[in-house]
Amino acid sequence: MAEFEPSSPDPRSSLRSKNKVRALQDQDLGFASSSVVEDDIEQFAEESGVDEEDIERWIRAIRRKGQAIFYGPPGTGKTYNAERIAEILTGTSDNVTTIQFHPSYSYEEFIEGIRPEYDDADDTLKYPTKKGRFVEFCDEARNSDGNYVLIIDELNRAEVSAVFGELMHLLEYRGKEIPLPQSDREFSVPENIYVLGTMNTADRSIALVDYALRRRFAMIEIGPDYDVLRTFHDDTGHDVDGLIETLKEINEEAIGDEDFYLGITYFLESKLDEYIEDIWVMEIEPYLEEYFFDEDEVVDEYRWDAVKDDVRP
Repeated sequence: MAEFEPSSPDPRSSLRSKNKVRALQDQDLGFASSSVVEDDIEQFAEESGVDEEDIERWIRAIRRKGQAIFYGPPGTGKTYNAERIAEILTGTSDNVTTIQFHPSYSYEEFIEGIRPEYDDADDTLKYPTKKGRFVEFCDEARNSDGNYVLIIDELNRAEVSAVFGELMHLLEYRGKEIPLPQSDREFSVPENIYVLGTMNTADRSIALVDYALRRRFAMIEIGPDYDVLRTFHDDTGHDVDGLIETLKEINEEAIGDEDFYLGITYFLESKLDEYIEDIWVMEIEPYLEEYFFDEDEVVDEYRWDAVKDDVRP
């Protein structure tokens, strides 16, 4: 494999605002040597079936932008890929933190906010301003020489613009300090932090995600990679050609919308011959029933009894 080289500095950096981050280099962020990173990429490719060129492209984009979103339909390995990339960027899982957004996740939880706190000493209820998860994470990273990665799972399940607040600005201008509105403390995003999000397009379309957010993140699409499924079962000895052809038919002819394609991680099971009926009946059929809620004839075409001879390994 050709040696993987980090992206070169942006020649336009001298024209940028003095407060805007310059192109970060390995020595700035404490990366391991390129040979170690190359070994990690090769191992990731072998274990996952993802092309090394794709992994290298992801890393270049994340280094350049500082943050990325892995997006795609369910069952395509978005969280797994984000976690593996995070380990390559940090060299250790110890510096990787994962949180999950949900519809009620708020700015107060993520950045800072007033929260009730009972004081046993004087038997009173107080309302101090407390740091949110991201501010705590930044403070930890700021006092370290290593790299840190925050993974935000299911990023688009929350109202991201409201949760992020000032972070929308600070992610683009790393190192710039601005006062937070409640504590009035000067806050910045350290240059040794990466933010990786995952986004399930079946839950909420990427078209609904704020453009300002998308512009600040590298957008990495993760679709059903049938070669990953085939590579996984090279070791198990299961013949998955029929399963792959059936999945392609469902995705490309029946569903037709890439945001809702069936993923392949349902079938990354070493004992697939034992469990495939359960997987199909209890996971695949309910998904199809929800998507084709008023088209029973389509669902019936892909029920277990109709496809078992084709998909059974």
